[in-house]
Amino acid sequence: MSRCFNHIAKFLKDKRTHHPKEYSQSELSHILGYKNGQFISNVERGLCSVPLKSLPKICEVLEINKDELKKVLLEDYEKTLEEHLEASTEPKAEGTVEAQESQNVEPKQEATPY
Repeated sequence: MSRCFNHIAKFLKDKRTHHPKEYSQSELSHILGYKNGQFISNVERGLCSVPLKSLPKICEVLEINKDELKKVLLEDYEKTLEEHLEASTEPKAEGTVEAQESQNVEPKQEATPY
């Protein structure tokens, strides 16, 4: 199961492309201190998020309100949590230890040779 980065991906792409300076992905990556110009491309495709240490610089360069950025990041985190919590409540395959435990059935013990 993976993390959700869809909201931050769309948000940053929108802010970058509508900024008066119209930064390219590579330019913005380098301004943020990344040697690999591919970094912003990866973020905008939802493959990863922005490291926390880069958030203040992104707000400064793209003129983003910090509360607005925080809201977008929290939306992604909430989606990730929902997916993980839903997955943990899905029915277990019959006969597994988890299924037996969830039904308060003692798991079957393997016979031990003497």
